[in-house]
Amino acid sequence: MRSRDVVWGINFKRFIRRKNEENLWSGWRRTYGAARISHAGELQGISGIGSGRLFIVKPYGLVGFSHFPANTAGTGFTPGTSALHAGGVDVKIGLRSNLVANLTANTDFADADVDTQKFNLTPYKLFFPEKRQFFLENAGVFDFSIGGDNDLLFFSRQIGIDPVTGEEVPVNGGAKVTGSLGNFELGLMDVDTRSSGPNPSANYAVARVKRSLWGGSYVGVMGIDKHSGNPFDSFNQTTGADTRLVFFRNLVVHGFATQTRSPMFSSGQTDAGLGFNFQTDWLELIAGRRKIGPNFNPEVGFIERADCICDFLDGTFKYRPKVRGLRELQFEGFIFHAPDTKHVLQTQEWQDTFRAEFNNGSYTDDDIVDVFTQLLTTPFNIYKNVFIPVGEYHWTRHQFTYGSPQDRKLMASFYERFGTYYNGHLNEARVRATYRRNERLSFSFAQQWNRFQLGAVSDSNGVVLPSSGNFSVVFGSFQTNYSFSRFLTLSTLLQMDTANNQAASANIRLRWNYRPDSDLYVIYTAGQRFASLVAANPPQFYENRFAIKFTYSWRP
Repeated sequence: MRSRDVVWGINFKRFIRRKNEENLWSGWRRTYGAARISHAGELQGISGIGSGRLFIVKPYGLVGFSHFPANTAGTGFTPGTSALHAGGVDVKIGLRSNLVANLTANTDFADADVDTQKFNLTPYKLFFPEKRQFFLENAGVFDFSIGGDNDLLFFSRQIGIDPVTGEEVPVNGGAKVTGSLGNFELGLMDVDTRSSGPNPSANYAVARVKRSLWGGSYVGVMGIDKHSGNPFDSFNQTTGADTRLVFFRNLVVHGFATQTRSPMFSSGQTDAGLGFNFQTDWLELIAGRRKIGPNFNPEVGFIERADCICDFLDGTFKYRPKVRGLRELQFEGFIFHAPDTKHVLQTQEWQDTFRAEFNNGSYTDDDIVDVFTQLLTTPFNIYKNVFIPVGEYHWTRHQFTYGSPQDRKLMASFYERFGTYYNGHLNEARVRATYRRNERLSFSFAQQWNRFQLGAVSDSNGVVLPSSGNFSVVFGSFQTNYSFSRFLTLSTLLQMDTANNQAASANIRLRWNYRPDSDLYVIYTAGQRFASLVAANPPQFYENRFAIKFTYSWRP
């Protein structure tokens, strides 16, 4: 296929680290940036370009071993050591110049990055991003935001990973078609997983279509169909429609309406919302309202909470004073009000924040006051066998953060958050640092210490535990990256979390890129590779896993 009179969108960006300065050829206003494609420049006069033939076959082979401890007995996983041996193939086919098909058989994700551990201070779910290559490629086509910080109608981590234990679920195969046809953006996916541990076999089908409108606006629909071998939860279906409308370049309006279908429910399975974002160089306003039914359950999506009438309003005022060394001051205030659909308040938070950014990249980010209200209808498992009792709680917290200049080899940030917390007090202290020794070697370090001084707490049976509300949780990570050459790299990630029975974990990965798009991996993991997506802080299984994976990419 040959192009004629094609107009290309193009932009150029230069970042001068020593001055913390960003230069753009087009779309240079602070509210735009290089990612705002609608404000990019135009490149004309190039014609007669052939798209070429895209057809790549990439088989893999894997050998190794896996070991589960004795406490996994009765969970569906087999305690002891077992051999690993697998093989599969990935295929990529160019259907048109801007439409690609990806096929996979007996897919393996041994080379995916492990999750960075978090400690959950809320009774709601934590979000962990997707890190597996098959799902990451052209993932933006399937994006369907439904409000909140990370709520998504489709979340690919629900496929091939046990959401409770975090263990990998084997994928028999899958197919994906992504790209554009005229003014339409299209995404189709079908993935089949087999039974593993407590997870029955399942099939997932996803379809996403968006019609492009003016200036980055669109209207779209999505459908998701899950069929499972679980007789008590045999299917889950999700449909939705959404739109993004851009007005006057500064005002973006986003709306959506979605519905799920699950066994044993006939009502309360909808989620609808409307919001806007108005942004200029000196003012940013964000507001949104959504109503989530009590039985809304997108099993192949992610929502922090259900049964909520969620209202959110955030305003940020930005000012650039003519003071040497000081770039920008920000004053932000927001309120989040979340009763359930019976209008009983579940969560409320309002916050005032001050920020200052300096020309060398250093900054301060301080919560002057952060006021919470939280209703617990079930005991909250905050730590091991420690539960915060049912009740309505009110508390106030404060935060101070400082980040060092970003033009140095060593960069660090310091974070202190303190105040009341549920029926007691909580102090959070965090240090993060990155040191780039040279172009080959870099280190990164993060450590957080949470010190709890709570009032009355109980165990899982509701029995009050005297003096058990005073405890500390320490978690963090140390990461090293070393490049022997452009083609041979070694990365290590060591993590600790004293809230888990097995407090330490490690991931060591050697990668040799011996030819383009072909790799040899040697990987050792001790601990959890993928984090659980359930609320609170559930115990997870400790696995020792060693794998050697070989991939070879070729064009028939």
